[in-house]
Amino acid sequence: MKKIIPIFLFLFSLKSLGQQRIPSAEISSHMGDSVTICDKVYGARYLERISLTMMNVGKEFPNQLLTLVIKGADRSKFNFKPEDVFAGRRVCVTGRITEYAGKPQIVITEPRQIKLE
Repeated sequence: MKKIIPIFLFLFSLKSLGQQRIPSAEISSHMGDSVTICDKVYGARYLERISLTMMNVGKEFPNQLLTLVIKGADRSKFNFKPEDVFAGRRVCVTGRITEYAGKPQIVITEPRQIKLE
């Protein structure tokens, strides 16, 4: 039992090193990093023609601080419509910040990456 506790603590510390919680205002300085961000979803929509869900975090489009993207194959993993559940609410999202068309985004591939705050 004494050996299990240090192993558990070591594994837990490795997990926490990979993800840091940052304020929305600092998103641009963390491109490429895996982070957790908590803020309000100001707008969300599902683009059925291309099977893409987009959610604007931090501010309204086109001034959003971050765009959350759920692609079609990953959308089917949700048991609800993400654009309906998360719009207008505070969420915490975990993932790698990438850039698309000069704006930061996080692509959500698993429902566990986004939670209501």
